[in-house]
Amino acid sequence: MHYVQRNFMAGQTFADIVCANLHLKNWIREVAGVREHGTTHEAPLKLFREFEQAALLGLPAEPFSLCEIRTAKVHPDCHVVVSGSFYSAPYVYVGQKLDVYVRERVVELYQGQKLVATHVKCQKPGQWQTRPEHYPAHKAAFLERTPDFCRQIAARLGPGTSQVVATLLSDRPLDRLRSVQAILRLEETVGPQRLEAACARAIYYGDPHYRRIKEILNAALDREPLPTTIVSQPALPHLFARPTADFFPQVRS
Repeated sequence: MHYVQRNFMAGQTFADIVCANLHLKNWIREVAGVREHGTTHEAPLKLFREFEQAALLGLPAEPFSLCEIRTAKVHPDCHVVVSGSFYSAPYVYVGQKLDVYVRERVVELYQGQKLVATHVKCQKPGQWQTRPEHYPAHKAAFLERTPDFCRQIAARLGPGTSQVVATLLSDRPLDRLRSVQAILRLEETVGPQRLEAACARAIYYGDPHYRRIKEILNAALDREPLPTTIVSQPALPHLFARPTADFFPQVRS
């Protein structure tokens, strides 16, 4: 059981804070509020009713929102860090310090009196709130072209391109995403047919990477037909091979 004790209630104990506050309310109304104050020489409750009560305003329709104001620097990744969470800001503010208003449900970023960004407040450290429009155009395109989006484009271009994308994204997809995007952008310069043929050739020879596909296109090898079979070279005999008996002689009983 929790007990609370106050100086003005010396020697008294209460079961909980509710009981203590109720006793305090009665003490203010019946004792402290009606006796003569040492400075004004009037009863505080009498002054309140005669002068202060009429000046009070009504309560606002919305509850008051607590707000903590901080200062945070916009890092090169277009984010500020607040309580271990990350909130994006327009890239033009990179390197500058912004005022961060941390409210109960939202986080607002200000430059002076100018509101530059509003985010839903993260619930725990390590979370990110990112708006693509806060990045430069080329970086925003990178964010919008997710791995799933790239797979959809590749499937439209053909099985060769689709296999290249699937192969690259099967290992460290975030690291390979930029390379996949670069491959898909080649369609803008060479067209879908040539890109599909170059990807098919790269897959055929086991090197489905951007540099190889670019070299195939530059050399116009995508226009050449693929061989129907791969000619394998016969294995050469090992000229200096020794029989296993030289290493593992039979053990005589």
